[in-house]
Amino acid sequence: MKKIKIIGAGLAGVEAAFYLLKKGIEVELYEMRPNKMTEAHHSGYFAELVCSNSLKSNRLDNACGLLKEELRHLGSICLDIANQTAVPGGESLNVDRASFCKKITAKITSFPNFRLVNQEVTTLEDDAIYILATGPLTSETMSQYLANVIGSPNLYFYDASSPIVTKDSIDFSVAYFKSRYDKGEASYINCPFSKEEYELFVRELINAKCAMLHDFDKNYFFGCMPIEVMAKKGFDSLRYGPLKPKGLEHDGLRPYAVVQLRQDNAVASLYNLVGFQTNLTYSEQKRVFRLIPGLSKAEFVRYGLMHRNTFLNGPLVLDEFSRLKNKPNIFIAGQLSGVEGYVESMMSGLISGINAYRMVNGLALLMPPLVTMSGALLNYITHATSQRFTPMNANYGILLNENRLNKVRLAEQSLKAIDEYLKELEK
Repeated sequence: MKKIKIIGAGLAGVEAAFYLLKKGIEVELYEMRPNKMTEAHHSGYFAELVCSNSLKSNRLDNACGLLKEELRHLGSICLDIANQTAVPGGESLNVDRASFCKKITAKITSFPNFRLVNQEVTTLEDDAIYILATGPLTSETMSQYLANVIGSPNLYFYDASSPIVTKDSIDFSVAYFKSRYDKGEASYINCPFSKEEYELFVRELINAKCAMLHDFDKNYFFGCMPIEVMAKKGFDSLRYGPLKPKGLEHDGLRPYAVVQLRQDNAVASLYNLVGFQTNLTYSEQKRVFRLIPGLSKAEFVRYGLMHRNTFLNGPLVLDEFSRLKNKPNIFIAGQLSGVEGYVESMMSGLISGINAYRMVNGLALLMPPLVTMSGALLNYITHATSQRFTPMNANYGILLNENRLNKVRLAEQSLKAIDEYLKELEK
């Protein structure tokens, strides 16, 4: 039986594994957890979501919504399980993170042609086909190996996750359920500020004590900027960002600012603070975030934290199929390749799995067309300007649009093209 080795059991790794296992390929999946944990993981389960539990919008006029639909057409295991473990989230696909990773782990490990190796991998051989999907928390030893292979140091930025509180500890004489503009279910908990409460909160937030960042530069990815860093950009920056009150009126009044909390598990006992990625010390998180109206007695089951996210400068070191240029037996998948986001990582892993299968069978490698969100994003990370390259989310700005179509028409064109790509794969 033909064999492919996958390093890393995150979202990208499991998508690649699932595709290959269904095709009858023997898969050896190497995952160092739980023997060696990362800064952000809490378990040894596959596809653990370490930041938000949201896979973003389902709308096709939203770039991530279109990307999810493309992946559904291609048979994504993560989106199948996400639908099974979904929790209320309005127009967004939010999941019970514990059930999500447990179900994925059970599905992958059920294949007879699957072998799990719980150990850290520090070097890769030249006579095997690999999918390297160690993610943004790639170990220091593997990072050093990659730096030696590509002849330049890895790049990195800081990422941060939000705190989680118990629903029972929220004061609903202040907080209320509502989705922005009443779209979808009223599934978000809203904590409204008066002007005086907001001003006090911001003052305390920008002066709160942060945790040490060791010896790394403070190089934040804009999509995961810590709430305290954002607040320092201007006193009203939060009111026009994650705390914007538009569409969240209550009893006929618009609050001065609003903190939203999103359901984090299926039984709706846990909620995370939306947009509250942070590097405050745990004691300061408890003190400052309890200044949020409705959270004065909040019980924190997980505090926010920051960790280093590692990625490669794709335009310099990857070929058009996301393989290392000087070691084409190694596919780079997930956030290590330069895509940013859960769904983007799923896509990268799935396409790497498709091409690893074709490579081991002596078939020509195939990438999704540039008119698809998948193809456009993978093209970006391998062809963008290498100077100051940073990770990229799915967005309509990178999608090939020669005829200046609107988003609805672009989505239709994209899904038609992904179906043609699927037919080509099945020949």
